[in-house]
Amino acid sequence: MNTAEYFAPKQHELADKIFQGKRITAQEAIRLFDEFTPPQLSLLAVERKQLASGNKVFYNRNLHIEPTNICVYNCRFCSYKAKSEADSYLFTANDILQKIAEVADNITEVHITGGVHPDWGIRFFADMLKGIKDAFPTLHIKAFTAVEIGFMCRIDKMSIAEGLTTLRNAGLDSMPGGGAEIFDEDIRLIISPEKPSGNDWLSVHQQAHAIGIPSNATMLFGHVENFTQRISHMELLRNLQDKTMGFNAFIPLKFKNRDNRMSDVAETAVVEDLKTYAIARIFLDNIPHLKAYWPALGRDFAQLSLQFGVDDLDGTINDSTTIYTRAGSSENQAMNTKELQKMISDAGFRPVERNSVYREIN
Repeated sequence: MNTAEYFAPKQHELADKIFQGKRITAQEAIRLFDEFTPPQLSLLAVERKQLASGNKVFYNRNLHIEPTNICVYNCRFCSYKAKSEADSYLFTANDILQKIAEVADNITEVHITGGVHPDWGIRFFADMLKGIKDAFPTLHIKAFTAVEIGFMCRIDKMSIAEGLTTLRNAGLDSMPGGGAEIFDEDIRLIISPEKPSGNDWLSVHQQAHAIGIPSNATMLFGHVENFTQRISHMELLRNLQDKTMGFNAFIPLKFKNRDNRMSDVAETAVVEDLKTYAIARIFLDNIPHLKAYWPALGRDFAQLSLQFGVDDLDGTINDSTTIYTRAGSSENQAMNTKELQKMISDAGFRPVERNSVYREIN
């Protein structure tokens, strides 16, 4: 491509590097935030997306279940509850089996993550997983953030390696990427001071990858962090991926400011959000997929994000997740496959159904 048509002279070298598929540095990623426009970033990110997945955009048929909204942690950006609060809830193992049974013929994955309950340990969740696998042996179980697993292990006095092995043997197939927030410890002291460190999160995922449990990775952005801290977060993920190659997808999660103790922090503008997605696609050259989690972002933004490097829209969800509606998302948390396919094709891409580890389903 003749970059002179689209980029100023001082941008040519970096743009050429990106078009050639070369790795960029953290300093160069900051330049993308500071010096490049959204249309320029769109062009660069779509080029990187083409290298990863061509013209495909993926989705799956899944069910999200939050076993409880009770949480021992008190993150300032979150709307989870203390055990004593009137609107707290929990589902029994039978409740979860019933929810799965209602849609089992129409899903390939159940995604289980929620608050960190003060009484539930590894053995409790291992029994739950065994029950699901016994009832639905072909269903992929993606479950539990690193934060949840760390606390479960403390409850049952297991090491992280022992806990992960127990969960894997009980039926855990993969892990979501939640709980990462921003790895910068100064920011974590502001937004989630009680939560385990960023290094703890990275360690859990590294140990999961070591025993064959793949995972995703997230970043909560748009609150009190800056661009440098976003890139530092992504660089730590990129460094771990170089070692393990265990991450399937990266999921930037936009901070929502309703019904939490950071409601005085203004949400970021859409332009900044799109730049963040594009730069993530360019910088994270070793994580194959970039996901826009549409229940949190809204259908319109999710569709627009496909022009900024996104190649995955998650799945049908089945109206089963509440964490984002509580924090300000107005989306109906369910979408059928035809709606997902139309959203993708209307944006000019080819919709492809996938399983939980990105094998295509015909």
